[in-house]
Amino acid sequence: MAKRSLVIMLLMAFVMFSTNCSADKDKLQKPVPPVKTKANTQYRPPSYLKNDQTVMLGAHFQGLVGTTHNSGLRNEKFIALTFDDGPHPKNTPRLLEMLKSRNIKATFYVIGSSIDSNPHILKRIVADGHEVGNHTYTHGNLSKMSDAALRRELDRCRDSIGRVTGVQPRTMRPPYGALLTRQREMIMREYGYPTILWDVDPRDWQRPGPSVVTQRILTGTRNGSVVLAHDLHKPTIDAMPATLDGLLRKGYQFVTVSQLLSRKASAQ
Repeated sequence: MAKRSLVIMLLMAFVMFSTNCSADKDKLQKPVPPVKTKANTQYRPPSYLKNDQTVMLGAHFQGLVGTTHNSGLRNEKFIALTFDDGPHPKNTPRLLEMLKSRNIKATFYVIGSSIDSNPHILKRIVADGHEVGNHTYTHGNLSKMSDAALRRELDRCRDSIGRVTGVQPRTMRPPYGALLTRQREMIMREYGYPTILWDVDPRDWQRPGPSVVTQRILTGTRNGSVVLAHDLHKPTIDAMPATLDGLLRKGYQFVTVSQLLSRKASAQ
């Protein structure tokens, strides 16, 4: 009798233990409702990020401007931001997002060999409304080349741009800024490309650090400036948010190189 009572008690204890474990398991498996938070109605983006104005300027200049330019009109607060040596597979997409969020248009002087490696990025550059210019196919020093070699460099880059985007470049920038006067005249005569240099050079290719790049651009830029930068270098792209916002705060309006030249031509 005592053994029977002990067995019954053990069975009851096991049933109660199993029931409790099952209940605990249900509690653990039951999804926890998300914590609700109130919307942050206090945050407002800085006014200079609300750059809703799209600068609608003409871009016709062919045959109306000289062979070489490093700036636009000094009495207008328009500037041209230019990026050389891309498209780069990682840096250029980051830069495009920064420009898009601020409604800024820029001009990209692209290398033909990089286009062939990253055609989808060049398509996006054009789709986002930016201008592309001819920066040769291999980024060689044109001033040391024969006329035939120079033509091959420009032709191959032009053809790569046209094949990928269906548009043609309207200006060129020589690698290193190296181009003989005779060559500039030949390029203008045969291609219709003005040679575009710059008046603001942060020397970002030396990789001085993002804050230095920003400081140099903000200090050097004035009305009509053509700003040189390189989307080839990650620190340059890291510098762009502060650079772009700083220029916007100063009241500059960003236009393409063709728009800048058009304004210059109309003032002649």
